[in-house]
Amino acid sequence: MSNAEIVQGHYSASDAGNLDGMLAPFAADIEWTEAAGFPLAGTYVGPQAIAEGVFIRLQQDWADFTVEVDEVLDAGDTVVGIGTYSGTNRVTGKPFAARFTHIWRLEGGQVVRFEQVVDSSLVVAAME
Repeated sequence: MSNAEIVQGHYSASDAGNLDGMLAPFAADIEWTEAAGFPLAGTYVGPQAIAEGVFIRLQQDWADFTVEVDEVLDAGDTVVGIGTYSGTNRVTGKPFAARFTHIWRLEGGQVVRFEQVVDSSLVVAAME
């Protein structure tokens, strides 16, 4: 399986709401960085920290939170996902749509680092 296929598998699991499938390709010490300014900004280490600090929180805070991937670019040990996040804030009822780029780093068939780049201002505006 190529690295791009591994990342695409994560996105497919996300679409299906399959948390275990989303975490499956992660190394035990994966470093997952949410962009500065994003509501969940910071670096999370390990699959459990990512599940609790990012994936579960997104579902708690946003109705119909969606990750729509337009393109997955294969650059060997680096894979780039490009797409759009969308959802509706559960507190304010305001929707948002924001473009993202995900930078995935893989070693030995496992994701070891992830970095999110997103227009955080659009997400924050839906929270106000």
